[in-house]
Amino acid sequence: MKTYFLISLIFYIYYLIFKSRKSLHILQQNWYNDGNKYLKWIFNNPKKIFFTYDLLFIIFLFFKEKLLIIIFSLFYLVVYFLYKRDISKEQSKKPLVITARIKRLYVTELIIYSLMIIPMIICFNETKLNINYTLLGLFMCLNPLVIYTANLINKPIEKMVFNHFKKMAKNKLNEMSSLKKIGITGSYGKTTTKNVLNDILSVKYNSFATEKSFNTMNGLMISINNKLDKFTDVFVAEMGAFRKGEIKEKCDFINPEYGILTTIGTAHLETFGSRENVQEAKFELINSLPESGIAVLNLDDEYQKNYKIKSKCKKVWVSLNNKEADFYASNIHLSNKGTTFTCTIKENKEKFEVETKLLGSANIYNILESIALSYNLGLTIDQIKMGVKRIKPVEHRLELKKIGNINIIDDAYNSNPVGAKMAVDVLDMMDGKKIIVTPGMIELGDKQYEYNMEFGREIAKVCDEVILIGEEQTKPILDGLNKEKFDEKKIHILNDVKLAFPLMKRLSEKDTYVLLENDLPDIFNE
Repeated sequence: MKTYFLISLIFYIYYLIFKSRKSLHILQQNWYNDGNKYLKWIFNNPKKIFFTYDLLFIIFLFFKEKLLIIIFSLFYLVVYFLYKRDISKEQSKKPLVITARIKRLYVTELIIYSLMIIPMIICFNETKLNINYTLLGLFMCLNPLVIYTANLINKPIEKMVFNHFKKMAKNKLNEMSSLKKIGITGSYGKTTTKNVLNDILSVKYNSFATEKSFNTMNGLMISINNKLDKFTDVFVAEMGAFRKGEIKEKCDFINPEYGILTTIGTAHLETFGSRENVQEAKFELINSLPESGIAVLNLDDEYQKNYKIKSKCKKVWVSLNNKEADFYASNIHLSNKGTTFTCTIKENKEKFEVETKLLGSANIYNILESIALSYNLGLTIDQIKMGVKRIKPVEHRLELKKIGNINIIDDAYNSNPVGAKMAVDVLDMMDGKKIIVTPGMIELGDKQYEYNMEFGREIAKVCDEVILIGEEQTKPILDGLNKEKFDEKKIHILNDVKLAFPLMKRLSEKDTYVLLENDLPDIFNE
């Protein structure tokens, strides 16, 4: 009987390995439970987590020993194939990345399950089969919580690994004494500004910027350890944060001499708690700059203009509205081909025209701030104009693509109220049928309903067709559309973004523009 018990565990363990991938994927998409994001997600989505085929494990209490072994084996054989069938239908936007950390979590998880299974084998007793199988079924059902426990157990190990790579990165930075270090932060526009600045500075310097949206401590360390080399003149570091103190930690690590603060808005308001907390957190970069440093700030942002800066560094202000700014833009022309404007330098009243393929009004601030710092780092006007002209569109940020007769405006990266409105304004400039695909905005705290409803009202003024992803989370947008009396027949509600692509093909005409606004991670699929 003991031998049959061991055989019955084969499909259980096989299924366990596959199911754990899903739990680990959710953990990875929730930043390894940073700020309890993973735990909150689990308890906010009990249907997705606990109401699965696994829940039928309760039947193990009602069968005799010999039959129970067969039932247990068949149960996990069937559940495995059902699970595999469901998984094969999913198309992850960002699949699980099997990192060293994920491998360590797998090992710890298997140790946890072994601590339950091995005593069952050593002290095997036929009369306890019902209890053993029920316990195994319960642990399978609670697999996401077992993964949470494994993550908790591994924290000291991860801290050691983290400190090791942090020390490596710090030593590398210390060895590069002549390296110019620039920090960029803000509620939004960080990644675009980083790439814009890097493109301009590359005209004169060997400039390197952190890749993609690598703006966490881990991301900075990876960029420094793997990509930064001894020939680099300038290092541009994007700095993100979910709470106060995180940007200060990054500044203490990198020690930037120069800083750009894009805008102070409502991104991640849920984790910060208030806009004032966001303000304090973002100014951690500027307050960390040395007296010899330079801070580039936005005069049109009241949360920057009204803040009392602690650092004695040089402050350079940019604006689209105020001629008192050190650098300001005028004669702005936005079109579906790109943007042109006149940049005026207050110091010497010098004016010059710039043009770029980047779309949207917010990108003028990103470019203007980059121009201001580049000028202060010794670039000539001609070098700056050349750099601006060759700026490449940033992936998933108002990026124009063509699929058949459909023109895609890909603005899929994490959205915010200002960015969302700008994206709709860009769509409005296009000539042709206008469609939006969006799941709405998240992490906006108690303002989430208000901002999404207003977003719906903006959409109603521009779009011909609306595809909403997620019935529950897009209800505020729907309310906004209804307030503007948008045609109900033109509203399409789906629960999975994958279904939007065949739908938008059916809705498209000769010239169709589709705005993909805020493509949320798979964990938000309803």
